Amino acid sequence: MIAETLLVSVCIFSVAFMFAPIGMGGGMLFVPLLHYGLGWEINGALFAVSLTLTSVVSWGSGLAHRKEKHHDDEILKIGLWGAIPGALTGVAIVVFIGDKIDFVFKLLSMVMITWAIIKTVRKMKSDQILVQGETATSSQVETLQLQIGTGIGGILSSVLAIGAGVIYVPVLRTFANLEPRKAIGTSLHFMMIVVPVAIFAHLIALPSEMYSKLSQEFLLILIFIGLTFLGSRNGAQYGMKYLTEQRLMQIFLLIIVVVGIRYIIDISGI
Repeated sequence: MIAETLLVSVCIFSVAFMFAPIGMGGGMLFVPLLHYGLGWEINGALFAVSLTLTSVVSWGSGLAHRKEKHHDDEILKIGLWGAIPGALTGVAIVVFIGDKIDFVFKLLSMVMITWAIIKTVRKMKSDQILVQGETATSSQVETLQLQIGTGIGGILSSVLAIGAGVIYVPVLRTFANLEPRKAIGTSLHFMMIVVPVAIFAHLIALPSEMYSKLSQEFLLILIFIGLTFLGSRNGAQYGMKYLTEQRLMQIFLLIIVVVGIRYIIDISGI
């Protein structure tokens, strides 16, 4: 068990490092790491831990992006009207689903990842056209679509225990027409606010027996939090210094494809 814990610890640091530069919190991998690596059940307690680690990533990376002004506060204010109610709705869904959350979790993950891949590929193609000299057709913010998109992101943040950057980044690029770095920074800012709301709501809804699991693993959780913070800060600084916007989107796309393949294998029982 010590070897597994050390391996999971290294992976948690690596996930935070990789996800921080691309506007994602890492929840899509934190949950599988804790579930498959340490044998934790997929339930509200695991979700609270994954969301806590995701929150640390969002703050560690989000503050670094804010320092470099890679964010848009006006778009953030508009989108929060969808994201926060969505997060609260998501917790209610988790409580309602109960024991069926494992299958629903994996199925929704696949739907979410498929959508994100399609939107990211389309946006990358349109960016390439602009680079070649054509002009953008619109730069207007589509408020309703933006709020619906961030609302879905908020719901999935609670239901899947993720930061929902996989949703926020494509939504911000498509409906707010933000450039990649601002979309990434703004996505992290959504997480900085929405994820703590989801954590608080999950903790309120937790059955009493799940608190004992959290107390038993309290020291380990603190270690994971420390590793996550170090990984996210270093990852954000590396990304802003060495990665181009095109490369950031390529890495974003690669990671969500890899995670999608993992869930396909899991659902199909291969």
